Amino acid sequence: MSEEILLSVKNLEKKFPIKGGLFSREVGAVQAVSSVSFDIKKGETLGLVGESGCGKSTLGRSILRLIEPTAGEIIFKGHSLTQMRKQDLRKLRRHMQIIFQDPYASLNPRMTVEEILSEPLDVHKVCNSKDEKLKKIYNLLDLCGLRKESVSKFPHEFSGGQRQRICIARALAVSPDFIVCDEPVSALDVSIQAQIVNLLQDLQKELRLTYLFIAHDLKVVEHISDRVAVMYLGKIVEMASAQELYHSPKHPYTQALLSAVPNLDPEHKATRIVLKGDPPSPLSPPKGCHFNPRCPIAKANCLESYPVLRNMGSHDSKVGHQASCHYA
Repeated sequence: MSEEILLSVKNLEKKFPIKGGLFSREVGAVQAVSSVSFDIKKGETLGLVGESGCGKSTLGRSILRLIEPTAGEIIFKGHSLTQMRKQDLRKLRRHMQIIFQDPYASLNPRMTVEEILSEPLDVHKVCNSKDEKLKKIYNLLDLCGLRKESVSKFPHEFSGGQRQRICIARALAVSPDFIVCDEPVSALDVSIQAQIVNLLQDLQKELRLTYLFIAHDLKVVEHISDRVAVMYLGKIVEMASAQELYHSPKHPYTQALLSAVPNLDPEHKATRIVLKGDPPSPLSPPKGCHFNPRCPIAKANCLESYPVLRNMGSHDSKVGHQASCHYA
């Protein structure tokens, strides 16, 4: 991992308007992502975890401008993506790719593997001839653990793990620097998940890739990530190195998440923290700290003001440890 910052996200927001009435006027908005800021260094893997619906995938897609952010700034390799025109953004897209969650839905069932992998190569004019393109496709298949004979097959002829390997090969086709991995193993069998995670790690070392790894499986995130950010209701509530966050969580929400992870070591049995109630609606988040209705240590101050993300002190001074809690 280098010290060079590849991606910088500053105060990113995404609101989805809610329309109603006779003239479909805007009657409200869902705050999916709210004032999110972080940096990712070149060669780093930043894990992003949280409950379903907390805004993880929306954040990942907003960074790539697959969804247009409402406010904030995204700087990639020194270029401001939020200020960039679409024709200029198209040229930069080959350096930013995404691996989607569902390998069954993200591949066109009417296209062969050769056609699927040819598409990004043709769009970005990577190859100068058919022979060069076919050689590139064979190299991609080999890199992702697939046989050359796969080129003439359709997606339905592969298993879930093999389909995800095709999705990874497609993302790698244009030699990107940064990949958003949007829950890439959550739709796969447990036995296959480890293979895909190991493949992603091997590819990162070989091709010097940078990942934003989105997942809800905390053990997978711990295994692959250098740093981990925890999201709750559209905001990052804690961020630290993977080792420090898993061994010394500061935010009550992070502590509750980690207490739910099964632990087979009889000498280190963690006390289960059961949160009361359900996550609040992003349509009408609670006043003050969004976590206060479920927080076991909430006090009067938590009902009035939202705590800023502040430094908590860290064993690793280069990475730091931040949490958004008045009493952490």
